[in-house]
Amino acid sequence: MRVLITAGPTYEPIDPVRFIGNHSTGKMGYALAEAFAETGAHVTLISGPTQLTVQHAAIQKVEVETADQMFAAATAAAPEADIWVFAAAVADYKPRHVAENKIKKAGDTLTLELVKNVDIAATLGRTKRPEQFSVGFALETINEEAHAREKLERKNFDLIVLNSLRDNGAGFRHDTNKVTLLEAGGQMSIFELKPKAEVARDIVRTVLARLHPDA
Repeated sequence: MRVLITAGPTYEPIDPVRFIGNHSTGKMGYALAEAFAETGAHVTLISGPTQLTVQHAAIQKVEVETADQMFAAATAAAPEADIWVFAAAVADYKPRHVAENKIKKAGDTLTLELVKNVDIAATLGRTKRPEQFSVGFALETINEEAHAREKLERKNFDLIVLNSLRDNGAGFRHDTNKVTLLEAGGQMSIFELKPKAEVARDIVRTVLARLHPDA
């Protein structure tokens, strides 16, 4: 079994020293890579900038920085993968122009023109074959379930992992997470707060149960 996982943030450069990014540490994506590798899967982990390392020999780590780089790497790996897991926190926008030199401080305001990044999961979702299984993530603050179900359908996911920034100990910068799994068939599974390594194993067990219901 081959698994493609994206993890961590993307950094979208403004100039040689500044960027647009987010608070993602990559911990959930890396935990998923380890959990899938424990089952015997060969994992391609496409990682944005993090301080994390992989432990299992079956994990091939591909380091990227920008959303465009992550998209290129994911596009190359996706056709051969049986399972796709989009756990990265990809920047929605990037500067239209990247300054060649450091922007010097001048005036009281600075205006940046931003353009939308490619939606990696949605774009690849249009190419997904029936035998492939796609997992997405939704980090929401309001109308969590409604927004997650809309994303589930729009991006052609088979399962989406919903977590809320309103839950203490969940989301970015934590070693724990509290998730709800929503499936294309309407099933919903709620898991209480636990270490991300255990959350990853819950997700992996759910995915494998859907792929191999008679196992």
